[in-house]
Amino acid sequence: MASPDLIYETIILGSGPAGLTAAIYAARSRCCPILIHGHQPGGQLTTTTAVDNYPGFPEGIDGPELMEKMRQQAKRFGTQFVEGDVTRVDFQERPFRVWVGEDVYRCLALIISTGALPKLPGLGNEEALYGRGVSVCATCDGFFYRDREVVVIGGGDTAMEEAVFLTRFAKQVTVIHRRNSLRATPVLADRALTNKAIRFKWDSVLTEIIADQSGVTGVRIRNLKTNEESELSCDGVFIAIGHQPNTGLFAGQLDMDDEGYILTQNGTETNIPGVFAAGDVQDHQFRQAVTAAGTGCMAAIQAERFLDDLPYDPNLSCQRGVCKTRE
Repeated sequence: MASPDLIYETIILGSGPAGLTAAIYAARSRCCPILIHGHQPGGQLTTTTAVDNYPGFPEGIDGPELMEKMRQQAKRFGTQFVEGDVTRVDFQERPFRVWVGEDVYRCLALIISTGALPKLPGLGNEEALYGRGVSVCATCDGFFYRDREVVVIGGGDTAMEEAVFLTRFAKQVTVIHRRNSLRATPVLADRALTNKAIRFKWDSVLTEIIADQSGVTGVRIRNLKTNEESELSCDGVFIAIGHQPNTGLFAGQLDMDDEGYILTQNGTETNIPGVFAAGDVQDHQFRQAVTAAGTGCMAAIQAERFLDDLPYDPNLSCQRGVCKTRE
């Protein structure tokens, strides 16, 4: 059982595809990993009812089931799990320190895979309708809307990419945007504006997602200039107003971009040697389960190489797979 009284070789923060893949690789390499996760482990995939694009599952698989399989695989190889919210980290000296409540866990290498959360319009029922007509990922869910009508919320690059992608399946895509012009880069904006399968509702905001027992049936929107409200029938709502990476804990210690994503180089290395970042916490472009898993693999391998290159210190180091008790 994981103990604060030990110095671990590797601590992994987060239990989505990136964190669990890192745990599988680290445990198989006998890098003594513990994985710390919150009270609802599994990442965003636990809110997805059907995952059809993860390799190896030709009939698809439910998101929660996929994450449970990953967890069991990591556990099989010896990963230890700690449930609790990380409240503080200190990377100023090695061993790094991670606080979970009153307990302080120490490690020589740290893999951050805390993910990112989609920004939501705050209507109250968005999360309850995940998988029943509400989505935050056209690449993940667009296939399910073949020959149907869908709505995209947003006017930036992500929204235009989602809208154009959805025209491969949907018979009608309606973009609802609060301004009278797009914020997307000119190339993406022109691609959407010239697509005959996309129509725009300008100067408008989403005020309600209408649904019945089977799922989404429409939306209510309000024109910001006239204040008039109207209803629009649709089968799906794709929310594309951005993501918020879960990086607040690391502010002031790790380099980040303007949106708060951790900056990495040479794969998953951060500006602090021995600290690695994987998955959506450092990826604002792809945000797929398979790409997150790929960077989790990279982080574990890079962490192993980092540990192998450390000079042996009997007061700090773990023998491979056996953690050293604090003096």
